[in-house]
Amino acid sequence: MAEHRQLQQAALLDAARVLLAEGGRDALNFSALAARAGLARSSVYEYFRSKSELVEALCTADLPLWAAEIEAAMTARDSAAERIEAYVRGQVALATDPVHRAVVAVAEFELDDAARARIRTAHAGLTAMVVRTLEDLGHRRPGVAAALLQGVVEAAVRQIDRCRDGAGTADAAAVREISDAAARFALDGLRPANRPEHVQPEHVHPERAHPERAHQEHGTPERRDGGADRAADAPRPAGN
Repeated sequence: MAEHRQLQQAALLDAARVLLAEGGRDALNFSALAARAGLARSSVYEYFRSKSELVEALCTADLPLWAAEIEAAMTARDSAAERIEAYVRGQVALATDPVHRAVVAVAEFELDDAARARIRTAHAGLTAMVVRTLEDLGHRRPGVAAALLQGVVEAAVRQIDRCRDGAGTADAAAVREISDAAARFALDGLRPANRPEHVQPEHVHPERAHPERAHQEHGTPERRDGGADRAADAPRPAGN
C-alpha cells in the first residue's frame, strides 16, 4: 500500500512537471493535474492537501538534484576560480530549463517562509561549497561574497528573461553571451584585493591623498561642471 502511494505521488509530480513545462506556473492546478495523471480531481487531495503542499514536494524532490548537478560541475574543476565559474554557468544554465523556471516561479507565490526555509536547508550543501571556494580565493568574509555572487547570478537570469520570445524561449547566442559576461563579472568582482596599498584609507581625505587631483578638480569650475554632467548622463544599470 505504501509503495503504491509513493508511485502515485511520483506520477503526480511528473504530471505537475509536464504542466509547468508546457504552460508555466498558471497551468498548474488540481483539475489539470488530475486530468494529466488520469485521476479524479478528488483523488489528488488524497496525496496533496493543497497546491502549496504539491509545490513544496516538487521543490523538495527537484532542487537538491539541480544543486547536485552544480556541485558535481564545481568538484570537477581544479582551481577555486574555475569552481566559481562552474557555479555561475550552472546556475545560468538552469534558468533556461522550463521546469526549473516554472518551479521557482510557482514557489514564489505558493510557499510560505517556513517552507522556503525547509527547502534552503535541504540544499545547504551547495551554499557551503560556494563559501568554502570563496575562502580558498582568500576572502575574509566569504558569506558576504557568496551573497554578492548570488546577486550576479540573479541579475544574469533577469537579463535572460528579457531575451525570451513570445513562446518563452531565450535566444541561445544571447544566453551564451550573458553567461560569459556573468562569469567574467563574478571572477573579476569577487577576486580579493592583493594590493592593499591601492585601497584608499577611510580616514584620509581624497584631497590630501591626491593633492594634484584636487588642484585639477577645483582649479577650473568648468571642468567640474562638465564632469558632473557626464556623470548624470552615464547609463544606469539595467532595472533601475
